[in-house]
Amino acid sequence: MRILVIEDNPVNSKLLCRRLSKKGYNITTAFSGEEGVEAAQSNQPDLILMDVGLPGMDGLEATRVLKTNSSTRDIPIIAVTAYAMRDDQDAALAAGCNDFTTKPIIFETLIEKIEIFRDEA
Repeated sequence: MRILVIEDNPVNSKLLCRRLSKKGYNITTAFSGEEGVEAAQSNQPDLILMDVGLPGMDGLEATRVLKTNSSTRDIPIIAVTAYAMRDDQDAALAAGCNDFTTKPIIFETLIEKIEIFRDEA
């Protein structure tokens, strides 16, 4: 399974990518919303982990862009954010995210969410 990790914090990105790679996932990274949109269009990942609090084009706007593009609209997106309020989850889902997880990431829970999308593919 090919996963695009869009995360602006290099430490968080490296940690997440390392753990996902150890689980056998093929990982691509982007560090901004704009980079993430470009990477999704060119790499066509099976799943995107989208940090919501990106500088410039935030994760919600990047999700909206991806969901309106015919080549990326069907790629599942899991929002990843430090904002854990119900309104934040609602905003992520309204933007087009398929699921939501909070930081700090509970890795086992994230893997369960990822596997649901693998099973649906």
